Amino acid sequence: MKRLPCLLITAVLLLFHYLPTAVSQAPAPAPDNHSRNNATDYIRSSCNATLYPEVCYSSLSRYSSAVQQSPGRLARVAIGVSLSRAHNMAVFVSNVSRQADYGSVPREAAALHDCFSNFGDAVDEIRASLKQMRQLDSPASSAQSFRFLMSNVQTWMSAALTDEETCTDGFEDVPDSLMKTAVCDRAANVKKFTSNALALVNSYAAKGSP
Repeated sequence: MKRLPCLLITAVLLLFHYLPTAVSQAPAPAPDNHSRNNATDYIRSSCNATLYPEVCYSSLSRYSSAVQQSPGRLARVAIGVSLSRAHNMAVFVSNVSRQADYGSVPREAAALHDCFSNFGDAVDEIRASLKQMRQLDSPASSAQSFRFLMSNVQTWMSAALTDEETCTDGFEDVPDSLMKTAVCDRAANVKKFTSNALALVNSYAAKGSP
């Protein structure tokens, strides 16, 4: 791969670092109604059980009209938001990888490759979790199927979080650079959304009923 000027790589990294987040794949916000205050209070209370309550509330409160006071809807929306973030991260790493100078720091190139693979796996696992959550809306859903489906969701969301953490772990031995900072900072931010979604999933699963 031809070496790109350092300033060009820097410009590309900064461009992607500050691009606004793509439209979330979670359900679009419904119009406000008389129960909005109760719904937002419910979301804030639920978010207090997560590791990043402010991130949780700021990302999910806009969906209060759709969520109302349903733990299942809240968990599903949180998964949708985390899916969007993970997908955007995978796209970001892919673009950075294409612009990187693979001849200068081989360990850096390997870390980028592994990170892209990790986030690709995370996207697949979060998407599978969302699919399982949607099956809970089936009229035939029972307590037994609820436990089975939620167990799958918990397993896949946990795996997604592990994959995202593995991405940043891979950069521990990589020399400090603009690229490393950009990738690790964004990955750390995405992990917050996945962690919060998993916490809300666990809370919903603990209720033990569809």
